[in-house]
Amino acid sequence: MKFIHTADWQIGMKAAHVGAVGARVREARLETARRVIETAKAHGAGFILVAGDVFEDNGVDRVLVQKTADILAGSAVPVYVIPGNHDPLVPGSVWGHPAWEEGEKIRVLRAAEPVEVPGGTLYPCPVLEKHSRKDPTAWIDAAGNAGKEGLRIGVAHGTVEGMPQVEPDHPVPREAALRAGLDYLALGHWHSTALYEDAAGQVRMAYSGTHETTRFGERDSGNILVVEIAGPGAPPTLTRVKTGDLAWLTLEEEIAQAGDLARVRALVEKAENPEATLIEVRLSGLLPGSVGPELDRLKEVLESRFFFHRLDTGGLRPAPEDDTWLEGLPPGVLREAALELRAIAGTGPAAGATGPEQEEGSSPRVAAQALMELYALVRGEGAES
Repeated sequence: MKFIHTADWQIGMKAAHVGAVGARVREARLETARRVIETAKAHGAGFILVAGDVFEDNGVDRVLVQKTADILAGSAVPVYVIPGNHDPLVPGSVWGHPAWEEGEKIRVLRAAEPVEVPGGTLYPCPVLEKHSRKDPTAWIDAAGNAGKEGLRIGVAHGTVEGMPQVEPDHPVPREAALRAGLDYLALGHWHSTALYEDAAGQVRMAYSGTHETTRFGERDSGNILVVEIAGPGAPPTLTRVKTGDLAWLTLEEEIAQAGDLARVRALVEKAENPEATLIEVRLSGLLPGSVGPELDRLKEVLESRFFFHRLDTGGLRPAPEDDTWLEGLPPGVLREAALELRAIAGTGPAAGATGPEQEEGSSPRVAAQALMELYALVRGEGAES
């Protein structure tokens, strides 16, 4: 058996966090959905599983529901879909649209009951309410279904035990696949690809992640999984396929000396395919007064080259114009440490010193950063007194 595992398309998401390019981000999600269908054909998959959250919510425009159904209906193989927590099967949901009954290849799995497929059985766990503390896979009875021939594939939407969440939401135990006697459990809800090994080191449960990244900070998203299983009890072979078109890049950089902004710009300029990249640059530390032109240059590169950019300078504070502030430190350990850091950093009268003043292997950059942090500390204490 070979099939595609995908989830969390979030069609219709507002994308307000990326401002004016939000409409293009929303359209990219539809284009990537078409790519999923093409990938299934290219890999010779027997069917496609969509493990919930096809839509952002149940209030999306009906035309968008039709567009999505048309994309799925274009599949050369059957497509099995379950509702997720964003689009639960409730009165008035997107699943009441007539398009789902008209598409010959589409089947919305609306009940927790076995479904026969070529080569085995599906065990769907559709979401019937937005929030729940019940295990959606609990109904699958390994003993009661033991007589069924072929492979046993589960599809559910929820939070695997141990995932970072304030409260459990549709909780799925880590041993759910084993307990339910499943050859594979396809999960949705988590936007990054995540594989779970059982006690034998075999992966029988996984999140595919969203097909197109939704926001900054998603660790490993924009993927689908091609799942291939030789036969009942055989370990699944999972192949991660990149489908996402847009890249979301976050750079968090500390500024401690004049050359650091040029270094950040060099990193930005190395980004591949900037016209399809959304980039967020977060700067912190102390900004020397002489680097205004370099900061302007960084802004120009970001604005001219990237699909979307955000430059966060909220963590920057003005650096001292010179090091006379050191002389104002009270005599003692603090002042001695500051003077030694200045020497290691390569500024002041002791610049370039070796021996006790500068140990071999010490880093001028680290020393400069430490000196700036010390200045920030002293400056902050002065403001509070």
